[in-house]
Parts: sequence; structure tokens; C-alpha cells
Amino acid sequence: MAMHGDLEIGDQLARVNDRLSARVPDIVAFSVGVLRQGLTLTYVSTRLEAARLDAAQYVDDGPCQQAARSGEIVSVDHGDLLDEGRWQLFAQTGAAAGIRSTLSLPVLAADRVIGGVNLYGGTARTFEGRHEEVAAIVGGWALGAVTNADLSFATRLEATKAPGRLDDLDTLRVAVSVLAQDCGVPAEVAETKLYEAAAQAGIPVLALAHMVIGERDDR
Repeated sequence: MAMHGDLEIGDQLARVNDRLSARVPDIVAFSVGVLRQGLTLTYVSTRLEAARLDAAQYVDDGPCQQAARSGEIVSVDHGDLLDEGRWQLFAQTGAAAGIRSTLSLPVLAADRVIGGVNLYGGTARTFEGRHEEVAAIVGGWALGAVTNADLSFATRLEATKAPGRLDDLDTLRVAVSVLAQDCGVPAEVAETKLYEAAAQAGIPVLALAHMVIGERDDR
């Protein structure tokens, strides 16, 4: 189980995951994010794939970001995203991981968004007709987890160092070039976006770089 929280939260996450799996058989993974100073940070995730999908959204937007902005539940079919050309990095990364649907739930405290839950399904209909049931299972626990989360974006960013191998540095350069072209921003901005998104998700920057390059190669 991949996670970025303490052992107690990990135990709680496992229990919630068991409840969800019993009620929603096609669920693949889910993650909990915390909103800090305008940034969403992945706090815990049941599988590494969930953290990586979170990272794709931090780079190129996605349903969890939309849910955080609107305070509303966002449900998407990845097949529709691919057809629409919307959130392409997220959609392509999800397809490669066998994800066919995503349900993003905002975590609210006094009508203010303080975090979110991203649930990833193996079929296009994983969460169909189950939004309220899923929200009831994760809602109270996620609120407590987010409220008590102790995260530092600066510490995460400091831990995201550039690799030393030349091949890895080349991979980063290519990823930055792809992001700069796709987002229409200077290379320096794209590089910052890459490192910050990896730090937000708590994954190695090289892993995110490979995802960005893979998304371009699959076109």
C-alpha cells in the first residue's frame, strides 16, 4: 500500500478501502488530498497508481482540481475525456493504468473546501448511481484525516531533487520540453510545474517525467 501519512492513518485508510471494495467491487484505488495555501497535496493513497494519477492532474488539471475549485462532486468517464481531448495527460495516464472512471469528492469544513478524495474505477460505470453511498463511506473519515494532516509542501519540494544520472537528466529535459510545448509556457515555467506537481503528489520527479513523455509518445 502506497501512502504519505503516518501508520495510524494508514490503518484507517485500509479499513475504509475494505468497506469501499465490498460495496464498489470495481474500485481500483483512491487517494486523499489536503488543500494547503491554494495547493492540493496528496496525503494518503491506497496504491502508487493513485498518487501518479493525482500528479497528472497537478500538471495538467483534472477532476480533483475541478472539485476543489467548485466544491462539487465531479464524475468522469476516461473514454469521454480521450474523445474530447480534455485533460489529456490525466486521461492517458489513467488508460495506461487500467482506469476507466474517476469520482472526485470535495472535503468541506463549514462550506470551505479543505481537501478532496479521488476514487479510481476499473470500468466506466464503477461509480454510477453510487455517489451518495461512496460519499457516506469516506466523508467523515476523510474530513478527520484532512483536518489533522501535517504536511509541508516546502519539505516535499526540497526532497524532490534532480537525479544525477545523465540518462535521467535527459528524460527530465525532454519532459520539460513536452510540457512547455503543450502548455505554451517557457521551459523554466514548465520545469517548475514538473517539480511542483511531483512534490504535491509525493512521487519522484523522474516518475512524473516518464508519464509526461509517455503521454506525448502515445499520441
